Amino acid sequence: MKTEIDEKDRKILEVLQEHADHATRQIAKKTGLPITTVHNRIQKLKREKIIKRFTVDLDYHKLQEGFRAYVLVSVDLSLLKQKNKSQYNVAKEIRHFPFVERVDIVSGGTDIVAMLRVKDVAEFDQVLLTKLQRIEGIDKTQSLIVIHEE
Repeated sequence: MKTEIDEKDRKILEVLQEHADHATRQIAKKTGLPITTVHNRIQKLKREKIIKRFTVDLDYHKLQEGFRAYVLVSVDLSLLKQKNKSQYNVAKEIRHFPFVERVDIVSGGTDIVAMLRVKDVAEFDQVLLTKLQRIEGIDKTQSLIVIHEE
């Protein structure tokens, strides 16, 4: 069942994307909608899973996690088949690590893309070689180091 959203919902979502911490009153002021309308629509958007969660934008450098890399993972499908595992299992194991921010199963020459955040290149080296590459079913990895974030 497709959920219909209108211009009022879009205005609310636009404000929330930039300011998820705003109170209903602040959102109402920015959108020109009544407070009760904003409240009810946010509840509806949450109930219908259009809003999945609220989050924060962190300063990773202050948290000593300023080094970011994408790791392209190729899996050994024959080994996974022998072990009765799938790419989903491998992705879940990768996601388990605290330094992993995101994991996606993709198509093309790579099977899985993981985004990692760590302190520096030394820590990246350590987690890649002693943790990620040791997951059963991973055949090879290729790393893409982020040199500038927007």
